[in-house]
Amino acid sequence: MTDLPVAVIGAGPQGLAAAAHLLERGLTPLVLEQGAEPVAAVAEWGHVRLFSAWPELVDKAAARLLEPTAWEAPAQGYPTGAQWRERYLVPLADALGDHIRYQATVTGVSRKGRDRLVDADRAEQPFVLHVTGADGSEERLEARAVIDASGTWRRPNPAGADGLSALGERAAHAAGVLGYAVPNHADPEAYAGRHTVVIGAGDSAFNAVNELTVIAKDHPGTRITWAIRRAVSTNTFGGGEADELPERGALGVRARKAVQDGTVEMVTGFRTERVDGATLIAEDGREIEADQVVVLTGYRPDTSFLSEMRLDLDPTLEAPRNIAVQIDPNLHSCGSVSATGAKDLAQPEPDLYLVGMKSYGRAPTFLAMTGYEQVRSVVAELAGDHDAAARVELELPDTGVCGGAGVFDDPDSASGGSCCGAPAPSEELITISRAPITLS
Repeated sequence: MTDLPVAVIGAGPQGLAAAAHLLERGLTPLVLEQGAEPVAAVAEWGHVRLFSAWPELVDKAAARLLEPTAWEAPAQGYPTGAQWRERYLVPLADALGDHIRYQATVTGVSRKGRDRLVDADRAEQPFVLHVTGADGSEERLEARAVIDASGTWRRPNPAGADGLSALGERAAHAAGVLGYAVPNHADPEAYAGRHTVVIGAGDSAFNAVNELTVIAKDHPGTRITWAIRRAVSTNTFGGGEADELPERGALGVRARKAVQDGTVEMVTGFRTERVDGATLIAEDGREIEADQVVVLTGYRPDTSFLSEMRLDLDPTLEAPRNIAVQIDPNLHSCGSVSATGAKDLAQPEPDLYLVGMKSYGRAPTFLAMTGYEQVRSVVAELAGDHDAAARVELELPDTGVCGGAGVFDDPDSASGGSCCGAPAPSEELITISRAPITLS
């Protein structure tokens, strides 16, 4: 099988980095990207500024591949998604050239002549990938190994508090009154002078609140409601100044200020059960009437095309079992986990690896540099350099989002189990009534 390529699913940041490492190791990559262009997902949130600095966003093998070109590595600053794409990711894709196939959707992965049940000579058979083109054509491709870097962008979590779509949510999305992307203040038409509800409590929700705040300043009559499922606690707004990624800390600081100065109305303990048009109805009967709803409750992996693969995933996070305990937000929210490599990511199916955001399943703490270390280690393992695969070449910062998840309904318990030592905000936290209310 040594003459076969290594299939890389997804031409996102980690998929492109994996291809660069493969070439450097003398292996042939075949990157299969369902979009019509590289890093198509990043293009969809290009207006959002990353909280990682440029040096943390460029893979070393990719930089070495780009060195012979006119490309220059950005040395400082925090790019937007569009800048990251234009100044690094697209040039990298161009350098990889014909090693990338676009509009190639992987619909299934198996072993040649072996379904999931068959043991005999399984590891000696090449992988078979079923691929569908933009015109609906189908083909089978063979590979010596598979690196799944397909991410989670196409699988946003729903508004429903129980992990399922709220009743009426799909209809609201189809009608264009509910979406799953961070608003862009440069394109305010859908939100200006209207009432928008943001559902979610992570970095994406912070970004959404901050973008809408800019729109509200420029367009009188714009209203913003921020609905979260839990009560306000000392870490609701992130790690603030204690965050070792300062731009991430600043996101929460700005969002908190918007709540405190009254630009944003926060509603806590709101668990969405039903969406009627753009009206949200909680499990406890409270209603919020709005014009637009922005749902930013995280993402989840798609493993449907791996149904014939033998996987060992954590039943909670849907992440490789060996790394799940380090990233489980039920245990902690710091995200100060050890770098993960080939050994941690290995599956019962030999030479199959889930990397990048997909390797974190439903966990929210992934960083680009974590993914670069993953693909470096995985490619070293595939190349037979076991020492390099086992070596850790990355030091991760603490996130500053400290403490365990705590008791679900108890804001005080969320400060327990601190791993970073972030101080509580000096300002008094906002207290919101949880009695049944109607916001219109």
